[in-house]
Amino acid sequence: MESTYIIGEIGQNHNGSMELAMQIIDFIAEPVVDKLFGEYLKPMDAVKFTKRDLAEELSDSEMKRPYTGPHSFGKTYGEHRSFLELDDEQHFELYKYAKGKGLDFVETLCARGCLSMFRYFEPDRLKVASRDLTNLPLLAAMAETKIPMILSTGMGGKQELDKALEVITAYHSNIAILHCLSQYPSEYKNINLNTIPYLISEYPDHTIGYSDHSIGIVVPVAAVALGAKIIEKHITLDRTMKGTDQQGSLGTEGVWRMVRDIRNVEKSMGEEGMFISESVSEAKVKLERSVASLRDIMKGETIMEEDLHMLSPGDGFKWDERGNITGKVTKQDIPKDEIIYKHMIK
Repeated sequence: MESTYIIGEIGQNHNGSMELAMQIIDFIAEPVVDKLFGEYLKPMDAVKFTKRDLAEELSDSEMKRPYTGPHSFGKTYGEHRSFLELDDEQHFELYKYAKGKGLDFVETLCARGCLSMFRYFEPDRLKVASRDLTNLPLLAAMAETKIPMILSTGMGGKQELDKALEVITAYHSNIAILHCLSQYPSEYKNINLNTIPYLISEYPDHTIGYSDHSIGIVVPVAAVALGAKIIEKHITLDRTMKGTDQQGSLGTEGVWRMVRDIRNVEKSMGEEGMFISESVSEAKVKLERSVASLRDIMKGETIMEEDLHMLSPGDGFKWDERGNITGKVTKQDIPKDEIIYKHMIK
């Protein structure tokens, strides 16, 4: 199975801090070791940040709405959003920092005004948030850059997705589609992972993946087993930190476990077919059963089927090969409960 492209979504879990953003990048870039087998596994492939243009974000009344909850960074929702925004130059610094760590850099752009960052750099991929699947002017502006795009479908159905694809493919076809449920956190009963094989069947020209908002790691790992080639998951250094996305994100231990399990699922998928793996050869000899003596059989006796039963190890005749033994004369004494080998019979 080819390697799954795993995106660590930082979003705005940096809480407006460049230092915190870089610390999360450092963590995402750390090696992943399977402690059981002592293997170094491929770490995450990319980090993702979110860029908003507050002039194109919310209505004036919503921007002025009081926002005083425990996760607020300002007295109004507008002040809160402004506090969490990093400017184009800061995104450029994070881009250079992530690239220096060997990571791709993905940007969710929430408005056409966010394309101003292209004065400084071009992200490796552009992400369309679920809420903007129907924002066709934004999709056209992003597609015009010819940068590979990722569409999240958490708030849309097939009709909305097809319209979005129609707009983007007028410019290019390098598009990934992520099944998603925009419920935070997602209840397992609503996730419907069987959408993944459906998308693979319906959109064979595009890469299909999964953007996860569930708690834990089991759902993204299962998504990979169902064929998802991209996994996106919110990442934080501390799930108890202030911020609306922190609690629903993966912390440090969770990230290690998720990446480990995804990489091991990739290995375990193998190929379509049924065969005996060379890795079980030692266990096969040790544990399988062979034809053995049910009683003491003296030299010169003829062996009958009623003289036989099955015991380990498995390096002798199998039961369907007992015809190589029955009716044959022994060349030596064979004690009870011993494997009967070829050299023991005439």
